[in-house]
Amino acid sequence: MRVRAWTLAVAGVLLVVAGTVLLLVTPAIMRRQVKANVQIDPASGMAYTMWRDIPVPFYMSLYFFEVKNPQEILRGEKPVLVQRGPYIYREYRQKSNITFHKNNTVSYREYRRYYFYPDGSAGNESDEIVLPNMLALSAALMVEDWPYALKLIFSTALKTFNETPFIKKTVREIMWGYDDPLIDFLNRIFPGVIPFKGKFGLFAQVNYWHSEQCNMIDGTAGEMWPPFLTPSNLLTFYSPDSCRTLELVFQKSDWTFDIPTFRYIAPKTMFANGTVFPPNQGFCPCRQSGVLNVSTCRHNSQVFISHPHFYNGDPVLWEAVDGLHPSEKDHALFIDIHPLTGIPLNVSIKLQLSLYIKAVQGITETGNIQPVLLPLLWFDESGSIDGPAVNTFYYFMVVLPVISQYVQYILLSAGCVLVVVALALGIVHLKKQVPRRKKVSGIVTVSREVTERSLLLPADAANTSLGQARYLMD
Repeated sequence: MRVRAWTLAVAGVLLVVAGTVLLLVTPAIMRRQVKANVQIDPASGMAYTMWRDIPVPFYMSLYFFEVKNPQEILRGEKPVLVQRGPYIYREYRQKSNITFHKNNTVSYREYRRYYFYPDGSAGNESDEIVLPNMLALSAALMVEDWPYALKLIFSTALKTFNETPFIKKTVREIMWGYDDPLIDFLNRIFPGVIPFKGKFGLFAQVNYWHSEQCNMIDGTAGEMWPPFLTPSNLLTFYSPDSCRTLELVFQKSDWTFDIPTFRYIAPKTMFANGTVFPPNQGFCPCRQSGVLNVSTCRHNSQVFISHPHFYNGDPVLWEAVDGLHPSEKDHALFIDIHPLTGIPLNVSIKLQLSLYIKAVQGITETGNIQPVLLPLLWFDESGSIDGPAVNTFYYFMVVLPVISQYVQYILLSAGCVLVVVALALGIVHLKKQVPRRKKVSGIVTVSREVTERSLLLPADAANTSLGQARYLMD
């Protein structure tokens, strides 16, 4: 019994020690493994492969704001818009010329290819949509301060090339460009007014801002972030669509595909003007809070970027036109990211492009247009990890840590149970030993008293006493 108790006690102590060691050492091992595997290094395996060949299928969904009353707008009435879409494109990203440098940076060239995805779209690329003539209306604002004679020449050119304030173009033309003879004319007669040649489309980028802070390309490329994120961390990434670095803030802890994640969203100050949020002063000239002037990276056209339907913006913006209905559910951008590794699992970046239009004196084509920020389109660039990638991620980042935790607690629990059982057996053994000692002590006392009395009595009496003693002992 005693040997068994000691064996259980030793085994229990060893299990408790093993569980405690795992409890203390496992987090350190996990952190070291995460650091080793999330580096963008060909030797790191999974992280480098995921960065180079992104396993997340990206889709760009476009929603156009079709103008329903172009003639009324020219007469100074309120614009009426109808949202068309989505028109969805499957996006493929390919990195080439990957070069690692000694200062722990990597340079590369990324190519993006877009393929129309008809199955999820609400129409075809051949659909025609009425939109503001960005080329003509933007150029009209650029020449607003020119002498009247030059503006007259410009206005005549618009008439000659049949440029109207509102045009009907296909989705394909709006997205990827169309030939316009006005471009060549303006480049030949008024060099510098339009800083590009060839086709005119929506997504051309240049990077020029008006302060050192605003001109910085800060944060990541929006594909991976540093590991071990906490709710106090900001998520920074450079967005080519907005021509600037964006910062997202923690909203809540959540679960994505049964994997623990942090949800990051845009703060209300993201597109606030410089008066409301001074750090944005470098992105001005500003208008109402909620829109960002990106004219310096959109060929100097008066283009503004915002959340769709002017969500989080000054109500004056969406009240100036009919057909806008901002809501958090439909128009807020977010990123769901695994905090331990910094790998995004679900992404939805939603932005809107709007054009500032107004009547320009001396250019009759602009009619009596009242100053307004007229939404052109908004897009949702989204992607979520799926297929074998999410299964592998779930196994290594959820299943294995849970198994490790269970093993730790099982070892600790089993060890504690064994120690308690050993103590109980020891106590039972001790209790059994106490009655035996009392019985032996009583027998010795009785025999001693009988012997002393027998020495003082005659032989017959002594024999009687001994008999009584035997009787008592029996």
